[in-house]
Amino acid sequence: MATKNHNLSDYDINSVPDANGMKVGIVVAEWNENITGALLQGALDTLYRHGVKEQDIHVETVPGSFELIYGATQMALTDVDAVIAIGCVIRGDTPHFDYICQGTTQGLAQLNATQSKPVIYGLITTNDMQQAIDRAGGKLGNKGDECAVTAIKMIALSRKLNK
Repeated sequence: MATKNHNLSDYDINSVPDANGMKVGIVVAEWNENITGALLQGALDTLYRHGVKEQDIHVETVPGSFELIYGATQMALTDVDAVIAIGCVIRGDTPHFDYICQGTTQGLAQLNATQSKPVIYGLITTNDMQQAIDRAGGKLGNKGDECAVTAIKMIALSRKLNK
């Protein structure tokens, strides 16, 4: 679904399970910190709103988006129910953008498919800084909100299926 047709912060609050007792790990890239910091804050606010306690959220930083793969791998080994990987890659003048986006996406997808805990994809990839701002609390909402809701729903699904 195209973000331009969907506000990332809009969701049916009644469709989100109670998150009390859920433990969430968040790995955040330091690169483009003005954006990733806003995405992190959106995720935290949404997790708190749905009942996740501050002591049940573990946040760690990694230098850049490519390092989210390793960070999420290590975070999944801890006492969390899901991992949210937050990063931002903005297109530049070289093919570096394509390599980082593709590699990070493949790494996180593989991790999500092979771990017993959900890994939530919170990497935004944009053509310019304004598009990133628009998705980090700007006119298109906050991808961090969407990631937090996704984490809660995936934890609930995991618990339901693994009773």
